[in-house]
Amino acid sequence: MRSALYVPGDAPGKLATAPRRDADELIVDLEDAVPLAAKAAARRTVADWLATRPRGPRVWVRVNPGERGHDDVRAVALPGLTGVCVAKAETVGELAALDALLTGLERERGLRRLGVVPLLESAAAVLDAPALARAPRVVRLQLGEADLRADLGVEPGPDERELLYARSRIVLASAAARIEPPIAPVSTDVRDLAALRDSTRALKRLGFRGRACVHPAQLPVVNEVFTPTPDELARARDLLARHEAATAGGTGVCLDDDGRLVDEAVVRSARRLLAD
Repeated sequence: MRSALYVPGDAPGKLATAPRRDADELIVDLEDAVPLAAKAAARRTVADWLATRPRGPRVWVRVNPGERGHDDVRAVALPGLTGVCVAKAETVGELAALDALLTGLERERGLRRLGVVPLLESAAAVLDAPALARAPRVVRLQLGEADLRADLGVEPGPDERELLYARSRIVLASAAARIEPPIAPVSTDVRDLAALRDSTRALKRLGFRGRACVHPAQLPVVNEVFTPTPDELARARDLLARHEAATAGGTGVCLDDDGRLVDEAVVRSARRLLAD
C-alpha cells in the first residue's frame, strides 16, 4: 500500500469519482469531514455507495469515537468494506468493544473479517501505542497529527522534529506487535508538492510505508516515493542471489558490488522490498 485518499462521506460526487483516482486505498470519512447535523445522512450515503461501487481500491471508513462510532459501524459494515479507522482511539477497552460489535455484525450479515486501524491523536494514545497495536483486529496504526499537535501544544518547524518521538514510537510499536507498518500522516498543504515529496521521503526513512492524502493532487507524489525504482529492485535481487550463493558455499555473509558486508539482516530488507 502506497497511498490512501480521504473522501468526505457526505459528498456523493466525490465518492463516485474516488475509485478512479490513483489511490491504493480510500478512507471514507464520517468524522471530522461531516458536520454533526449531517452524520445520519452521511451514513446512508456511504452505505448506498458501498452497495453499488465498482471494483477498485480497498475501502476503509473513518468512524467517530464512542457510541456514535458504533452507529457508524452498524450502518457501513457491508460487503466491500475492508475495515474501519477509529478516530481518537485511546484504550484497548474501546477496541475490544468494537471487536465484539464487529463479530456480531459479521455473523449476522455473512461478512468476512473486517480490520481495524486506530487513529492515535492524543498523548495518551501515543504512549499506549504498544498495547493498542496488540488490540483485537488491529492491522496497523495511524497518527492523527492535527489533534496530537493541539494536545501536546507543539508548533512544528520546517523539519518537524518536534513530532519525531511520536512518529518513531508508532513505527516501533507496529514492528513489535508484528502488524503492518503504519501509513504516514497527512499533509494539509495541497499546493507545495516539492515539500510533500521531501517530507514523504523523510517519513519513509523513519519506517512508514505509504501515506494518507487529503487531495488527489498529492497521490502521484506519494505513489512515486513509495514505489521501488528499477535500480532498487535490481539491487535487491542481486543481494538475494549473492546471499544464496554464499549460503550454498557454507557461509552466511558476502559482499555487495560496493564491497559492503551483506548478512541476514540486510537480506531481510531486500526480501521485504521485493515482497512489497
